[in-house]
Amino acid sequence: MKEQNDRYFQFVKVDDNLTELYIYGDIRKPSLIERWLEIEDDTRVDAYSFKDALNEVNTPNLLVRINSMGGSVSEGLAIYGLLSDFNGHLITQVDGFACSAASVIFMSGQERIMPENGLLMIHNAWTDACGDPNELRKAADDLEIITKPSVNIYVNKTGLSEEEIKNMMDKETWMDYKSAFEKGFATSIQKNDTIQQSIKDINSYIRNLVIKNQELTTKLEKFEKENNNAKIKEDSWESFFNL
Repeated sequence: MKEQNDRYFQFVKVDDNLTELYIYGDIRKPSLIERWLEIEDDTRVDAYSFKDALNEVNTPNLLVRINSMGGSVSEGLAIYGLLSDFNGHLITQVDGFACSAASVIFMSGQERIMPENGLLMIHNAWTDACGDPNELRKAADDLEIITKPSVNIYVNKTGLSEEEIKNMMDKETWMDYKSAFEKGFATSIQKNDTIQQSIKDINSYIRNLVIKNQELTTKLEKFEKENNNAKIKEDSWESFFNL
């Protein structure tokens, strides 16, 4: 499979045995303005696009490398399900942060690798809410239900009790590589001597993201300039006809 540079994530076929997938950035659907302006954001991962790309993986091993602060619960759970159904050996690895919804994706791996530079964070689902007391109480009740699938995943993968997982999520718990391994979130630890090549790969990927973001900025500046020019023309005609 060819490298996918036009997606909101990146698949790289290393050889006939291994494909690497980079999930770097927000886990969310495209916003309305992004769809309207047809803006492609390489720092976004959504389940719909992810599904099609995952179907193209034809190697027996898949390594998912994660550096994300999280995002949408629904997108994270959907991606977790897609990866769990992968017909092969699935490895997940934290390259920096795996927080919130990204930590759920991390748990999909049969092997889950935490390097010495990695951090994992779990917490309850949250939202913005407004309304009367009944509506606010319902919002809180809904959040407990929305949090439940993540609780189940952590319990099943770590072997910890539901009570302990809930307590960790209530407190918003951060884990370094030692804590993540000891509590069962990670199945192995990666030492610094194996991290150096990963850093080189990450730097190369980040350079590609910078180039893409520069292109995005140029598109937005062009759009704003065209809108401003159109407004100037409109004002000129209104002045001419004393409108």
